[in-house]
Amino acid sequence: MNEPQDEENKKSNTIDSLEDSSLKNETGNAAHASAEEEPAVKAEEYQSLNSKYLRLAAEFDNYKRLSQRDQRDQIRFGNEQLLKELLPVVDNMERAIKAARTNGGDAALVQGVELTLKQLSGVLAKFGVQAIDSAGQDFDPSAHQAVSYGPSDEVPANKVLDEFQKGYRLHDRILRAAMVSVSSGPAQANEHDATTN
Repeated sequence: MNEPQDEENKKSNTIDSLEDSSLKNETGNAAHASAEEEPAVKAEEYQSLNSKYLRLAAEFDNYKRLSQRDQRDQIRFGNEQLLKELLPVVDNMERAIKAARTNGGDAALVQGVELTLKQLSGVLAKFGVQAIDSAGQDFDPSAHQAVSYGPSDEVPANKVLDEFQKGYRLHDRILRAAMVSVSSGPAQANEHDATTN
């Protein structure tokens, strides 16, 4: 009698062991499949994070470079507005010297104003301000402001004929454009006729 019961227990144990082994195989296969997929997923994640890091590092380098350039420009051109305000003072001193010389003004006074102008020009030069040479030069729209355009037999076309107000440059930036008249070249015969009528 015990034998059939033992046999039944064996069968029951065999069925249980088969179920356990099939479950183990399924989970083992799933674990094995996920273990194969895991390095690919990790590699993709690594690539994504690495590219984000490289973009962020490049953006930071660009920001740092722009910030340093802005800082250099601020140091170099920080006093630009003050220097612009001093230019009319230089113009007026030059006009005063010219007027005093033509009207026979006091020589000592003219000499004093000339020395003051020389000192002021030296201070401006120390901070990087240079006068723009205009007379006889090619017309440059970035450095010259043309206020008139006319014929000239002595000055070739597109050259500066006369300078009305000096221009100045601060380092490599135009502080104030020179006000000039520009030559259109020798006058044509019909222009002479038109101006004489």
